[in-house]
Amino acid sequence: MLKRLGKFAILCAILLNTISLSAQSESKQVKRLSDKVSQQNTRINELETKLNILLPELQRTLKATVEAKEQTDSVSILIINRINTIHNKIRLLEDKAAYSDSTNFEVLAQLVMIENKIVTLANSFTELYNVRNDQTPASPSSKISPSEYKRLYIESLSYFQNGMYSQSIKGFSKLVVSDPQNNLADNSQYWLAECYYSQKNYKRAIIEFEKVFTFAGTDKDDDAQLKLGLAFQSMGNLVKAREEFQRLVDYFPGSEFYDRSKEALKQLTIE
Repeated sequence: MLKRLGKFAILCAILLNTISLSAQSESKQVKRLSDKVSQQNTRINELETKLNILLPELQRTLKATVEAKEQTDSVSILIINRINTIHNKIRLLEDKAAYSDSTNFEVLAQLVMIENKIVTLANSFTELYNVRNDQTPASPSSKISPSEYKRLYIESLSYFQNGMYSQSIKGFSKLVVSDPQNNLADNSQYWLAECYYSQKNYKRAIIEFEKVFTFAGTDKDDDAQLKLGLAFQSMGNLVKAREEFQRLVDYFPGSEFYDRSKEALKQLTIE
């Protein structure tokens, strides 16, 4: 019996020792875990402190980013609208250009007409002044006297200057027929053609301008040659117009209309 009690006591002692050792081990583990938890809490507190410091800055940055994006979107929309506007303007200009191309010839013809009218009137006034002051005796004519020829010439040229083309045609036609040998006969023929040209009767004007070349020694040949080119151009016959302007360049290199004909050829080539 005593032996059994002794063994039991030994076993109890061993068990108590084992439990004590286990408790000590678990206590150490709990302490280690507690220390780790404390370290993590300290780390978390540090992170929270840093976050509290950084959070306002992050909020400001985020707000600025959002505002910048909104502004960028607004600018992008503005740019797109501007591009669309420019594109529409380009299309409008293209349409206008197409229309302008179809009317360029008409505008050019009108400008040529205006310029020609100014030059022609200036020449007529100069010629009228010279005729009135010309004291050179004229050759006698069987159909009309030199003084009457001069008077009728001045009268017809005055009609032309005032736009009274029918009266001017009547007077110059009479002069051309009455005395073809008069020193003003070639001028009369030229101004007769000018009357038809001013009436835009270009076909008849061409016929009358060509007659100027039949007068020997005329000083109106380059004038008539220029007007032939202009008449064909006004009719829209650009091939003949180029031919007539080229003829002036080839045969009248010293003419006052040389440069003008060269420019006309350049314009007609472009067209």
